Amino acid sequence: MSDIPADLHYTSDHEWVRANGSLLTVGITAYAADALGDVVYVDHPAVGSSVSAGAIVGEVESTKSVGEIFAPVSGTVTETNQAVVDDPELINRDPYGEGWLFTVETTEQPELMDADAYRALIGE
Repeated sequence: MSDIPADLHYTSDHEWVRANGSLLTVGITAYAADALGDVVYVDHPAVGSSVSAGAIVGEVESTKSVGEIFAPVSGTVTETNQAVVDDPELINRDPYGEGWLFTVETTEQPELMDADAYRALIGE
């Protein structure tokens, strides 16, 4: 049903994480984007803000519903993707690429699922 890249890690709240040292890029999975439908609005945390693991840091609104974005790790937001604010459907078209949401600088290693564990979570 949905593409689950093996090089990413995942949360049970359907966020994906790409680690580059202590810098983590965060987005929502294709499974979550499919469940939401056509994304029409994105609200993500501001650059420089502190986020706490498990806390709600934004939302993704579609024509069907609103989904909350949870921080996968505690840290400081270093960058946000203005392109998804300007064109929210990027999340539907390319959730693991151009549809990323924000980056976080962290000093902790998050406990996340690998692709196989996430696939099992969503029943694929």
